[in-house]
Amino acid sequence: MSVRRVVGVETEYGVSAPGHPEHDPVLLSSQVVASYAAPLVSGRRSGPRWDYEDEAPLRDARGYEVPRSAAHSSQLTDAPGRRDVGDGAGVGTEDPASANVVLTNGARLYVDHAHPEYSSPEVTGPLAAVRWDRAGELVMRRAAARVAASPGLDPVNLYKNNTDGKGASYGTHENYLMARTTPFGAVVRGLVPFFVSRQVVCGAGRVGLGQRGEEAGFQLSQRADYFETEVGLETTLKRPIINTRDEPHATADRYRRLHVIVGDANLCDVATYLKLGTTALVLDMVEAGTAPDLVVSAPVSELHAVSHDPSLRHRVRLADGSQLTAVQLQWRYLEAARAHVESRGGGPDEAARAETADVLDRWERVLTDLEADPFRLAGQLDWVAKLRLLQGFRDRDGLAWDSPRLALIDLQYADVNPAKGLHARLRARGAVEELVTDAEAEAASTEPPEDTRAWFRGQCLSRYSRDVAAASWDSVIFDVPGRGALQRVPMLEPLRGTRAGTEALLDRCPDAAALVDALSGR
Repeated sequence: MSVRRVVGVETEYGVSAPGHPEHDPVLLSSQVVASYAAPLVSGRRSGPRWDYEDEAPLRDARGYEVPRSAAHSSQLTDAPGRRDVGDGAGVGTEDPASANVVLTNGARLYVDHAHPEYSSPEVTGPLAAVRWDRAGELVMRRAAARVAASPGLDPVNLYKNNTDGKGASYGTHENYLMARTTPFGAVVRGLVPFFVSRQVVCGAGRVGLGQRGEEAGFQLSQRADYFETEVGLETTLKRPIINTRDEPHATADRYRRLHVIVGDANLCDVATYLKLGTTALVLDMVEAGTAPDLVVSAPVSELHAVSHDPSLRHRVRLADGSQLTAVQLQWRYLEAARAHVESRGGGPDEAARAETADVLDRWERVLTDLEADPFRLAGQLDWVAKLRLLQGFRDRDGLAWDSPRLALIDLQYADVNPAKGLHARLRARGAVEELVTDAEAEAASTEPPEDTRAWFRGQCLSRYSRDVAAASWDSVIFDVPGRGALQRVPMLEPLRGTRAGTEALLDRCPDAAALVDALSGR
């Protein structure tokens, strides 16, 4: 029982061109990605592209695959053209003109649904997830600066948020590797009440109620109003609380990748840390069969109702007729997690045990403060930090919740530009608790984590970039001079390809040809 498992975070950033509302967001997003990638591919026609060969976005965890003819176009994330590899099988590497690159820190930077997206490398715990998620903020900040410095391009604003305030929502997705043997029904039963309630901890806060903000007010979550069903495969239409995409990016008969789309984009380190850490603990209980046996009567409407009540007094109705606040539901999960850790231990080593204990302790302190006075958490949780800012303007200037100024402050909170972003200013003043230093985030923007296969992927990009044709979460494909076909190196085990396991091999191989020969036993 531990918070340690393979996890990652994908964030689509809001994008706009100030003074040019007519600009195409797809084009703006492409400029963001291309501008950041340009120095990485200097002297080359293009950088390493994304390998789509093993992607299966229409495979459903409930045991079937949606026909491509019946799928919405937004679900077809594996569509680009094909090239041949050595064994004659196809490799779906995309059009070189598209904006999709692999970074030396093992991350992916690309355009997804008209937004620039940073997908972090695989890490093994919530603190590392915070570090490489913060690295993504630096990547986006630099990308915006490079666009502004590029002749002929208009400056762009980038926001780490989840809605444009006009009815559109874009995602922040979490990914958790879990055991394939766990029945998916148990995943749904164990996680729905947790996801309905965890927004009291990791909501990002939002001005306006309803998808278009048609009602005045403030709510806990940026994403809650955009969810319409309990379980489903979609991610952009009829969004489900539990997403059923069965695309493990790993050995399929051993692993499942739980793709969580119900979370917000967090800027506070503590919120991100608890979002990943508490969910990892609940998944551990689900796998062990010890998760609390709770069933919410109407999960979607309760998800909305919890978000719409920053007083935290709303009582969620359960199937047995009882009613609990969202905070009380979180207490149930915390108490079960503590009991489970005490009975099974907190991890395989001292570092894992310490991180598990820290997540449990922080979770308890946050829930205690939420019940006593949420404003104690203004330096730890985004929704509280944002509400305090907004309430200050309301008190000073007599603003109602439907004031356009408050909507602008909401947006400015998430601006990645440190000169304009309100969260960035809070962080600079020391008003926000940091779990990761600026130096650690800076290093993570170019260096991969050492304890997952992201190390091998990132190092291949650093050492042999000219010969890397494509890469994905579970492969690196080399285009070695003099070889007649592309050479694929599969990486289906996320905990292999680590620094400890591959650095000596990489040090012995001066070029990609030597590495491919060594891996093939030549």
